Amino acid sequence: MSVSSADKFLKESATKSFDSKHRDIINYNIDKYTIAFEKGKSKFVNLENSRLEANLTKWRAIENLDKYLLEFESKFIARGGKVIWANNAEEARQEIWKIMERNNAKSVIKSKSMASEEIELNHFLENKGIEALESDLGEFIIQLLDQKPYHIVTPAMHLSLADIAQLFNERFGTPLEATAEELTMKARELLREKYKTADIGISGANFLIADTGSIAITENEGNARLTTAFPKIHIAIVGIEKILPSINDLDLFWPLLATHGTGQNLTVYNTLLSGPRQAYESDGPEEMYVVLLDNGRTNLLAQKEQRQGLYCIRCGACLNVCPIYQNIGGHTYETTYQGPIGSLISPHLSGMKEFKHLSYASSLCGKCTEVCPVGIDIQRMLLLNRRDSVAEDLSPAIEKKAWKGFTYLIQRRKLIDLFGGKVKNFFISKFFKKTWGNNRKLPKIADKSFSKQWKEQQKNKD
Repeated sequence: MSVSSADKFLKESATKSFDSKHRDIINYNIDKYTIAFEKGKSKFVNLENSRLEANLTKWRAIENLDKYLLEFESKFIARGGKVIWANNAEEARQEIWKIMERNNAKSVIKSKSMASEEIELNHFLENKGIEALESDLGEFIIQLLDQKPYHIVTPAMHLSLADIAQLFNERFGTPLEATAEELTMKARELLREKYKTADIGISGANFLIADTGSIAITENEGNARLTTAFPKIHIAIVGIEKILPSINDLDLFWPLLATHGTGQNLTVYNTLLSGPRQAYESDGPEEMYVVLLDNGRTNLLAQKEQRQGLYCIRCGACLNVCPIYQNIGGHTYETTYQGPIGSLISPHLSGMKEFKHLSYASSLCGKCTEVCPVGIDIQRMLLLNRRDSVAEDLSPAIEKKAWKGFTYLIQRRKLIDLFGGKVKNFFISKFFKKTWGNNRKLPKIADKSFSKQWKEQQKNKD
């Protein structure tokens, strides 16, 4: 484990947990989600059966990932599309850059894509002198602030209306008292022309459909349709785990994603794209590429017990119910994917040594597993990550010594009983106060151990 990254996580967590403004904003937004989600899930006749079916579908897809990805590729190529296999972020960035160089592209319009965030595409393109503009409203706001998304679904969740109004006032001169509708219209005014002038449109995809060679995009603003229709070239960056065997599976996965993501019965815009514009079609790109991104996913696939982390459909529901996420926020994780699912997959995608501490950032309350629409046993996977980090000898030396000493003592009752409660309380306050936290009171150890109390009780009975 990288001590610096873990220490930074602990320090920022302690600060963010006691930021009252931050907690008020997050609690307000999550409360709105909870109400919508409760209403949305009531529309399912049997939600548990739907989750079970989704789990089995993703199990089949991931267990046969090679078969379904090749099927997708062949069907997509047959329609004139091009598929690029990227082993890592650098390969993905360089392949995208080759497309841009071939076409002398100078500007890019983007719809929301966590995969593009994962490979840090925006900064890469900016360094190449390319204008890359986010068209999703939340992503657009985050881009103006030069921040990373705070949440998988709602990237600007940590900002209040007043925060956004002030940002727009500073950048675009809108009134400080502007309403949400007025701010949205201003963003629309700024972005509309960019769709028509951008050389390349870049998107992600919520699903890859094997039997039709299609990508499925789910959105609420319509910006993804404009991003993929106006520019002459469309590039979709998609993680290889997004595969579904059949187009018929969308009948289940679209409602599950909508309800668990935003509480809707169905997201406003659901689009299927199966390649570039055909001869009989009036609109769409002249060229379409799908970048199939690995970037550590096969590392997780190789873990038989934890590969179900690849079932994730990025709905963000586990973040919204997680007490840790609600307290420390999304940016504290320092990863593309935050919350419980990020704590599960990040050590495999980006390295156990650097991110193993995230698997310990959980109360193991089980809310994440309970809410997951595809039935990922997240808290069990986090325990398995902890097990693996120990097996890989990634624990700090002081931690190993502490457990070795504890094991030695706990096996020798006489040594434990040798010291009274006062000595033990002094020892704990001396060495564990910082670990326990400055804002929590250390539990007091009884003056006499249970063993001594038991013996005394039995003696009195006799």
